[in-house]
Amino acid sequence: MRLKDEIDEAAVGRDRHAARGIKELAMLYEISAALNESLDLRGVFSPVLEMMASYMEMHRGTITILNRETGEIVIEEAYGLSPDERARGKYRPGEGITGRVVETGRAVLVPSISSDPQFLGRTGSRDRLNRDEIAFICVPVKIGAEVIGTLSADRLFSDEVSLEEDLRLLTIIASSISQAVRLRQLAQEEIGRLEEENRRLQDRLGTDRRPGGMMGNSGPMREVFTLIERVRGTPATVLILGESGVGKELVAEAIHRGSERSGGPFVRVNCGALPETLIESELFGHERGSFTGAVAARRGRFEMADGGTLFLDEIGDLPRAVQVKLLRVLQAREFERVGGGITVKVDVRIIAATHRDLEGMVKEGTFREDLYYRLNVFPIPVPPLRVRRTDIMLLADHFAEKYGGLHRKEMTRISTPAIDMLMAYHWPGNVRELENCIERAVILSTDGVIHGYHLPPSLQMATDQSSAPASTLKGMVERYERELILEELKRARGNMAGAARSLGITERIMGLRVAKYGIDPARFR
Repeated sequence: MRLKDEIDEAAVGRDRHAARGIKELAMLYEISAALNESLDLRGVFSPVLEMMASYMEMHRGTITILNRETGEIVIEEAYGLSPDERARGKYRPGEGITGRVVETGRAVLVPSISSDPQFLGRTGSRDRLNRDEIAFICVPVKIGAEVIGTLSADRLFSDEVSLEEDLRLLTIIASSISQAVRLRQLAQEEIGRLEEENRRLQDRLGTDRRPGGMMGNSGPMREVFTLIERVRGTPATVLILGESGVGKELVAEAIHRGSERSGGPFVRVNCGALPETLIESELFGHERGSFTGAVAARRGRFEMADGGTLFLDEIGDLPRAVQVKLLRVLQAREFERVGGGITVKVDVRIIAATHRDLEGMVKEGTFREDLYYRLNVFPIPVPPLRVRRTDIMLLADHFAEKYGGLHRKEMTRISTPAIDMLMAYHWPGNVRELENCIERAVILSTDGVIHGYHLPPSLQMATDQSSAPASTLKGMVERYERELILEELKRARGNMAGAARSLGITERIMGLRVAKYGIDPARFR
């Protein structure tokens, strides 16, 4: 039987005591449910007062809060008061009935507000009413022995109203509010503790020392971050070593931004992208008429980088003739423009990078030994992606968010089969290849999820366990079917029967498909 039906039945039977008891239980249950519903207690204070008004025939009610910083008691939420009346309801501890309750921590029951001189009535909400008929009840809201506020209510006094019963009810409700506040405090303290623990963990992992926005928690990348930290505050020449696509330019930018030259220019030159006939002019500039087409004098990259940093990418592709001139700049920080005779002095820090084996090139005679030692003052090897697999998903999530915003798509997650493919692939193109794959997947996605079939065929073949060729219709269907099964098993936490029901197939067919694709449901439990 519903509570309302029990109340009505008790009233018909003239069992007023039973009816009142049932109404109290119903009210307390609903108030407790409201207080447990939201972490934002301020949003549930108003419904609590409305329930009290409905069940207790309360004419006005307030929840006040003591502001420890100002020492002022203010109305946090009210029922039956206008905004102006609420704003006027301010007290100090010991001031008026509300202030006395806060100061002493004891409830106060006033049968008639007209007969108690301590009742100040600052809100003005009762000025036009018969104050002889209004009773006022105010109880403390406490956490332990500390009073944090009050709960109060107005009742029209009559012989049928038991103010002592109302006082008891308000005390119970105030206790429920106190418990809810304390639970929220404990939750906030736990959140703060977890955040602090997470910060300490990040300190141990070195994530808070990621220079220049670089990403990575793996051991090899933490070593790179440490080397960047050590060298960026010095004027030393740096040689960055690593395969194509590992992010050598990001390392160079991080060194520049963390150095004393961060306010100066950061000039990039890709030595492998410039024709041999133009690279000297590009680096050192030229005078007018120094060669066909030189219709005006032009500054080179060294002059552009004066006061800052010059990043020479793919330094291993530099012609030997230019290597000699570069060596002079590294030694004396001076040079002449092509076709000119005036010595130009510059204050430039050199950061070079290459994917080539310079030491081997020195032995072969294709790279000057003296230049190699001038460049190799502080080498920083950047690891390929295949040896820092713990960073793959961190980077993938970052790129998904980045290109989701760029292409105006809200990307929510990367599916389990797609994660398996990303982790199984050997990434010959390193981070650059991963970035391109994720951008492609974001463009293809229609539901905010990166699925396995959004990734390039090279990644799909890395985990494809079907016998059909990847390019055939059968192969594509099998890959899609495998992904659907994996996704449902993940949602069902490895429960094959639940996954089968979601897919609309029998448990027998599910078992056959799981065996066919070599899926282990236990990994999702």
